[in-house]
Amino acid sequence: LEGCRVRGWPCADGVMISQFYVLSLRGDTIITRDFRGDVVKGTAEIFFRRVKFWQGDAPPIFNLDGVSYIFIKKNGLYFVATTGQNVSPSAVVELLSKMAKVFKDFCGVLSEESIRKNFVLVYELLDEMVDFGHPQTTNTEHLKSCIHSEAVVIEQPKLGASLNLPQWNPRTVPSNAVHRPVGLTANESSRNKKNEIFVDILERITVLMSANGRVVNSAIDGSIQMKSYLAGNPQLKLALNEDMTIKNQTLGGLHGGYGAVVLDDCNFHECVDLEDFSELRTLSFYPPDGEFAVMNYRITGDFGVPFRIFPYVEQTTPYKLEITIKVRSDIPEQNYGGNVQISCMLPKATASVSTELGPSTTGQSAEYLAAEHRLSWNIKKFQGGTEASIKCRATLSSPSANMNAKKEVGPVSLTFEIPMYNVSKLQVRYLRIAERHKSYNPCRWVRYVTQSSSYVCRF
Repeated sequence: LEGCRVRGWPCADGVMISQFYVLSLRGDTIITRDFRGDVVKGTAEIFFRRVKFWQGDAPPIFNLDGVSYIFIKKNGLYFVATTGQNVSPSAVVELLSKMAKVFKDFCGVLSEESIRKNFVLVYELLDEMVDFGHPQTTNTEHLKSCIHSEAVVIEQPKLGASLNLPQWNPRTVPSNAVHRPVGLTANESSRNKKNEIFVDILERITVLMSANGRVVNSAIDGSIQMKSYLAGNPQLKLALNEDMTIKNQTLGGLHGGYGAVVLDDCNFHECVDLEDFSELRTLSFYPPDGEFAVMNYRITGDFGVPFRIFPYVEQTTPYKLEITIKVRSDIPEQNYGGNVQISCMLPKATASVSTELGPSTTGQSAEYLAAEHRLSWNIKKFQGGTEASIKCRATLSSPSANMNAKKEVGPVSLTFEIPMYNVSKLQVRYLRIAERHKSYNPCRWVRYVTQSSSYVCRF
């Protein structure tokens, strides 16, 4: 989905939107555009009220009084399209996702502040991407030649100054360095732009385990994301593990032995040349402007999970429960899990809860959220090779029949992010420019990140 008949969007007749707007979580309309005038005014307020008071999560597509509302939610913003026509819902969702990506590419970061400060740029992009409700192009490279407004860069807070952190190693850059707009900015000329390329190996893991810490089901959804700021658009070569294999496919080169990376399946960006992939596990491509996924992959085989959870619950009296949760970090000692949040559901009859954290509680906090009947335990930095535990005593408002209250406890779920670590062991061996010149030596930054998608332990 990269354009219309003129510029790449096939079957444009099946995608026709009447209105587009961007809303904040408070319901404020940040960006609005009525392309066709065939849908009543005030739909932004109607949409927000409907979504806000929906029982549970609102579906991404719903119809109200003959108007179809189709939306996605990204970075605390609603991107909404309305139409009175019978359009393809999946095509409109894809269009909204592409539009959000374009806004991020040109503004540098996708947030309410960046869109407000770059509203002239955003409206210019919007007029180029959609004409009279019909998609024209969502290709960043095409749009760069049409857009003349400069981006206003949003300053990221400098954490190091307030936390007294040591200075950056000269071989590293802060993570917000990748949030630079692809076009010109108000305080920067094309001569001052650095030649840099950023590569993120991002893995989201899904794990289901039993109370004894045994893994019942597990999967990895991985992606190699890239953002290029290279002048001249040179050809790049990205090399992965030499012994990497794909199930049900015969590849040349080294065959995977014990410890090799085995992918269930994978797909590549359209710009990637796979001529050397089978023998050398090397990808060749000319990077397009903006952020793009070089490769997506999935792994469902056995792998070492980063955290193991050991929950235990005991009902001491009809009115009292004791819950103990121990979490063990199985990642290397030099790594850590950041912003780890452990949640456990408690019985609906819970009246009060007291918590007792284990030893070395620096950076830990726990609270009971009565409205959600949920215990929330937060660990700011969970070092590899360590353990943490919490003991929770819950008092019930009414006695439990047959001492069955403990059946209402659980499951336990984790959310976390582990920087510079990936579970699959997929590695970037090198990232090179195919034809290298002495005067052209760009900076290459590679980062590994593991995040939780669904990480649950049943009692």
